[in-house]
Parts: sequence; C-alpha cells; structure tokens
Amino acid sequence: MNTAILFIEVAVIFTALIICYRLFGKVGAIAWVGLATVLANIITAKQADILGMSTAIGTVLFASTFLATDILAENHGAEDAKTAVYVGLLADVLLIVSTQIALRYIPSEFDYAQDSMETLFALNLRISLASMVMYFVANMGDVLLFTRLKERGSKLWVRNNFSTILCNCLENFGFVWLAFVGIYDGKTILEIAVSTSIIEAIVAVCDTPFLYLARKCR
Repeated sequence: MNTAILFIEVAVIFTALIICYRLFGKVGAIAWVGLATVLANIITAKQADILGMSTAIGTVLFASTFLATDILAENHGAEDAKTAVYVGLLADVLLIVSTQIALRYIPSEFDYAQDSMETLFALNLRISLASMVMYFVANMGDVLLFTRLKERGSKLWVRNNFSTILCNCLENFGFVWLAFVGIYDGKTILEIAVSTSIIEAIVAVCDTPFLYLARKCR
C-alpha cells in the first residue's frame, strides 16, 4: 500500500511542479523550491515503511527541489538554479524562526494546537543545522554538476540522473552523519543513510520524464 502511495505522490507532486512552471515560468520553479522545502520539513517527521525500509515521507517533496533546480539549470541557466537554492535555504530558516517564536507564546485556555505544534516543531538544533547544511551543499552541488555535465554535452537523462542521485546520496549520508554520530552506532547510521538513498534514487529516476516535459514548456 505504501509503495503505491509513493508512486501516486511522485506523479502528483512532479505534475504539480510542471504545471507551476508552465503557468509561471522560472519564477514558479524558484517559488516551488521554497514551498517544497517548507512542506517537506514539516511532514518529514512522519516515517513509513516503503519497500521494507523505514522512510521519511518528505522524500518526494525534497526530491522535487532537485527536479526544479534541474529544470532551471536546463532551461534558464545555473544562476537561476542557484537563486532557487538560496530561496529554499531562506524558507527553511524562516520556518525554524517562525515556529520557534510561535511556540514561545503562552497558549490561551481555548488553544488546542500547542501540544501538536511542540511535537512537530520542537527544535533540535543539531538536526536542524545538519538539515540546512546538507540541503544547501547537496542542492548547490546538483546545480554545479548538472551544469558541468551539460557543458560537456551529456544527454539530458544522464546529467539529470547522475547529478540528482549522487547529490541525494551525499545529502543523506552527510545529514545522518552530522545529525546522529555519537548517538547511533556506525552500523545504524549506515543503514539509515543507505535505505533513504535507495528510495530517493528510485524517485530520482522517476523525475526524468518530467524534466523532458519541462524542456518543452520553455
């Protein structure tokens, strides 16, 4: 069931990105990165078993930021793709700051959301910093690698899959190590990183047809 939901989510999210790009052009793709980053950071708190591996359900939304920056790098150039990465980083910072301020308000007697918000947004500084650092490194690395491969004349599906899968793996391994070294043993850290990377590699392969579709929208 969860595997079917994953592929449905892939189709829905990637199609929504293409529609956004078709309607609003590069501005839509840049805005998408900020929106997807915020939404992914909220829902990634939930875990689900997919293909026998525990996976954060924010995976597809995170993957869509790579698709958006690849669309921008392909159709508009590296500078616009880098701008999208910066917008995503800013959105991430604003999410953390705004939720922490909201949690500091003393709830009224009519409030019903405080406990749920604390569950979702309670700040773990180490994990938050690890997430932001690896988001920026991986997405910027994807832009640079995609652009370099394009300059060398590689086929679109090659540069898309190679840059996205490699940088997704970099993000997963870097995040898990920064966030959990000293908390989990090396074997557990490796298992978490590998399982997440496998799911994200599958999602990355699925985004290739959407990138070809986006190239026709420019």
